[in-house]
Amino acid sequence: MKTRDKIVFASLELFNEHGERNITTNHIAAHLGISPGNLYYHFRNKEDIINSIFTLYETHLENGSKPYQDVAIDIELLLGYFDAMFYTMWQFRFMYANLADILSRDEKLKQRYLVAQRNVLESSSNVLRQLTNDGFLAVDENIIVELADTLKMMVSFWISYQLTQSDDSTITKATLYKGLLRVLMVFKAYSTEHSRDTFDRLEQHYRAMIKKPGQG
Repeated sequence: MKTRDKIVFASLELFNEHGERNITTNHIAAHLGISPGNLYYHFRNKEDIINSIFTLYETHLENGSKPYQDVAIDIELLLGYFDAMFYTMWQFRFMYANLADILSRDEKLKQRYLVAQRNVLESSSNVLRQLTNDGFLAVDENIIVELADTLKMMVSFWISYQLTQSDDSTITKATLYKGLLRVLMVFKAYSTEHSRDTFDRLEQHYRAMIKKPGQG
């Protein structure tokens, strides 16, 4: 792996474990065993590193919300969407935990974020529309975009919400699975007779994941 990539992934790890505000470029260089000068050869400052991490985030968002094509609608398809949602939340949890502050410091990054969110809204709306047209959901066309936006809001702010509800500042995988169950609750409210059993099985799956050793 190139030094630049090592810096990006090490920074992501440290930001997630300790919080972005608590990590400096000196911490990142020391973690990698390189000099600060070597780090600054690749990145001007910490904000520059965050922008590179955001590029990874954009890719995950795009891949995780693409409408499906020429596949059967079954539990595996839906697991793919929910697992992608979980993976993005877990992999970039430092961003979700401190989103407003990070975006307030970098106007260009904020504009990138807004574009990414508009794209996610469009893609996720199309997925909801597909599931409705295929009889898997019963959602009025007039509220599909609003419903997609509500789901996006739940995902975007679940971590920051959890951090305000407890003295514990640790975000675990179990915390995120509980968030997925809340999203799934909304899906179940719009399920059809044809799809209800599939959503029940999804719920059982993620409840089991919460209890799985190592998730807490």
